[in-house]
Amino acid sequence: MDKSERHAKPEEKQKQGSASSSANEGEGSRSAARDYNERTEAFIKSGKVDESAKRAEKAVEGKDAKELAEAEKIGRSHAKH
Repeated sequence: MDKSERHAKPEEKQKQGSASSSANEGEGSRSAARDYNERTEAFIKSGKVDESAKRAEKAVEGKDAKELAEAEKIGRSHAKH
């Protein structure tokens, strides 16, 4: 906080606070949701969905299955109940 922020009037502090709070939208971030939606749409349009799904299926059922199951077990152990 610089000198101008410490000595700002309440209404000026509110303006300063809103400017900094808009940079961090927090949970439910509209810009993050928009970015996710745009990237998801681009991935779908790329035509790589089936290819990626087949790779994932092979990983889950193939030689990586044991490793993936262990990773899932570890992840679930950290989850809140």
